[in-house]
Amino acid sequence: MKLLGKEIRGVIFDIDGVLLDSMKIWTDLGARYLIKHGKEPQPGLAEILFSMSMEQGAQYLQENYLQEQTPAEIAEGLKALLKDFYFEEVQAKNGALELMQKLHQQGIHMSAATSSPRAHVEAALARNHMLEYLDRILTSEEVGSSKHSPEIYHQAVQLMNTRPEETCVFEDSLYALATAKAAGYFTVGVFDKDGEPDQNGMKQTADIYIKDMSEMQKKF
Repeated sequence: MKLLGKEIRGVIFDIDGVLLDSMKIWTDLGARYLIKHGKEPQPGLAEILFSMSMEQGAQYLQENYLQEQTPAEIAEGLKALLKDFYFEEVQAKNGALELMQKLHQQGIHMSAATSSPRAHVEAALARNHMLEYLDRILTSEEVGSSKHSPEIYHQAVQLMNTRPEETCVFEDSLYALATAKAAGYFTVGVFDKDGEPDQNGMKQTADIYIKDMSEMQKKF
């Protein structure tokens, strides 16, 4: 299959913000938890929690809103909300399933590379009828490195028996897109309203930049 003159035999999808419309939960999680416990989140909470780990965020919520709970209890509650979202609520990004179906019909190998917990994304993908199209899901935790390193992509192409130059990587974050591009992969930058703030950087870095996954059906 040709894409801008390149022969493409494999595709690696990021999951959050590319296959699943799940980015919002990572900014809403703290507020959801507070509302569930009858507390009113103050403006700017998402920005405060964004750079914190789950444990740090739980500590912040305990100190500022929920003194009656321990940070450990809050952390467990946040994890439970996150699990419920992936298992029961999150939907596919517009056009993502249809693209996967088209690629499958054309015999293109597909894998996914994610920083999210395996159980969460597998449940969400299965519920949205997408899991069956993936050869393999690789997680940063299992690979042992973040997407600041291309290792997760390299392991994916080994499993698909393709080469970087004939493999297309879909990402919605600039740092991951830049990693894949520098490692020789063909790259597609995907817009997500709750994701990467530097969309100009995405446009400049990606081989193809799209606002919606349905746009790629016309290109493949």
